[in-house]
Amino acid sequence: MTRRIENALNIDELREIARRRLPRFRFAFDYVDGGAEDEATLSRNRESFEELRFRPRTLNDVSKRDTATRILGQPAAFPAIVGPTGLNGIQWRDGDLQMARAAAGAGLPFAMSTVSMSYIEDLVRETSGRLWLQGYVFRERQITDRLIDRADAAGVEALIITSDFPTAGKRERDLRSGLLPKQEFPLATKLDILLHPGWLLTVATRKPRFVNVERELEPGANVNAFVGHGMFDPSLNWDDLARFRERWKRKLLLKGVLRADDAERAVGIGVDGVWLSNHGGRQMDRAVSGMDALPEVVAALGSRTTVIVDGGVRRGSDIAKAVACGAVAVALGRAPVYGLGAGGQAGAARALEILRDEFDRTLALTGCRSVADLTPDLITR
Repeated sequence: MTRRIENALNIDELREIARRRLPRFRFAFDYVDGGAEDEATLSRNRESFEELRFRPRTLNDVSKRDTATRILGQPAAFPAIVGPTGLNGIQWRDGDLQMARAAAGAGLPFAMSTVSMSYIEDLVRETSGRLWLQGYVFRERQITDRLIDRADAAGVEALIITSDFPTAGKRERDLRSGLLPKQEFPLATKLDILLHPGWLLTVATRKPRFVNVERELEPGANVNAFVGHGMFDPSLNWDDLARFRERWKRKLLLKGVLRADDAERAVGIGVDGVWLSNHGGRQMDRAVSGMDALPEVVAALGSRTTVIVDGGVRRGSDIAKAVACGAVAVALGRAPVYGLGAGGQAGAARALEILRDEFDRTLALTGCRSVADLTPDLITR
């Protein structure tokens, strides 16, 4: 397995290794790979990168290059964040911890999900890298507040308020598998699990649990019942964002922005960054991509705040395109999770290594010596 991971040349090859290793019948692999409804938004996320072309500069000395940058005022090895993904523990045992360690080793921030299978405090204690918390806002606001307080006490660097989840998108692959909403698996899924003994021995001994949420429930409460009851708050609004800004004294980002007017309003409230995202195509089908929204948001905001974009990043050249179009960094979702599913920490680390290498090559081939050299004139449609 280790040799196969080391020999993987790109993210698609890691995806294929993960696909073969994981129970596929609408379960562990499909949870990562799938999107909402017809998955048109999922496809659009890739298309918005693929339709962009480079106009390279020639005869520039690129013998010495530097991929490093700064994100929210702190150094990063290249312009990327390992973004928040839920239930990493169904890809590999202690998947969130494995991913956090891979991110730290690559010199990147790791944004853990509210629906992580590891405790906030454990990740802070057991990893050495930059840790952010992606926060969902629940109907029971006291649970959200307690999670934020725990992140503050643990020393988490940044809080990401996710705004695009007033209700769960219709992810049909997960509904068919029984993974969502209550992890009630049909016979076909159970049989498929039995056909993957390697995964079963290393992962399935631990049932998927939203441990950070579960810890805040009343004693004896069933977290699956809480999730199935509709835990997300559709009343979330701008006044709430202002309250979170007042409550959280460290860096604050708003995730789920796809419009310039929303981005400007968020900056007016005092966020430190706007995160352009359609939730990886997992929420609203036929939404614009983060890359579609990027030009108008950058034009409206200028350099007033950090702009991050996610959705569909599969190549280091995608990172270069996003930066050239005005993003400070991309957030990586599925790409490192495919690596995690392929081989745990080593697989996730390989995914990040591939992307950094491709990003560095793109710098050279476009005539750039540093991240600062990636400017809009390099891009055409």
